[in-house]
Amino acid sequence: MAEAHSPRESRHVGTEAIVPLSEKAQALQTLVKEAFAEFSHEVGASLDLVQVTVAPDMLVPLCQTAKDDPRLDFKLILLLTAVDYKDRFQMVYHLQSLTREWTLVVKADLPYEDPHVPSVTSVWRGADWYEREMHELFGVVFDGHPNLAPLLLWEGFEGYPGRKSYPFYDYQEW
Repeated sequence: MAEAHSPRESRHVGTEAIVPLSEKAQALQTLVKEAFAEFSHEVGASLDLVQVTVAPDMLVPLCQTAKDDPRLDFKLILLLTAVDYKDRFQMVYHLQSLTREWTLVVKADLPYEDPHVPSVTSVWRGADWYEREMHELFGVVFDGHPNLAPLLLWEGFEGYPGRKSYPFYDYQEW
């Protein structure tokens, strides 16, 4: 006879714990599938966060829908970061709905050699500094961004210190 588990109780399979999504996250996952039906995307979840992976050219329309659809209401961008997988970059956007009290993660994969993605500053003005930082540290170009001037490093700094390939520990004493 199979062992019964409560919906939020974690089970261990091998060495990994499997924690089912909360009811709220399950509801968001269902809603996201409906709201983003017109976009080619993948829906998944990790750590009770619903995740949507989309092609870079669909990023802005998907984000605009996430913000404007009253069922979703993602009016706030919490975080924007880049992940360097050595063969590609993955842009990761954490969106928050304050009225619905849920979080959505949107991801887009970019080629490593020429990473371009449309800017989402037209959707959330708060993405401005995040995009400037990712441009400066990883070399990601945000097409349509109003001003990709450096935030942290000086003008003319060579290389991208956020990349795994950056020779971070190769320095010389003077």
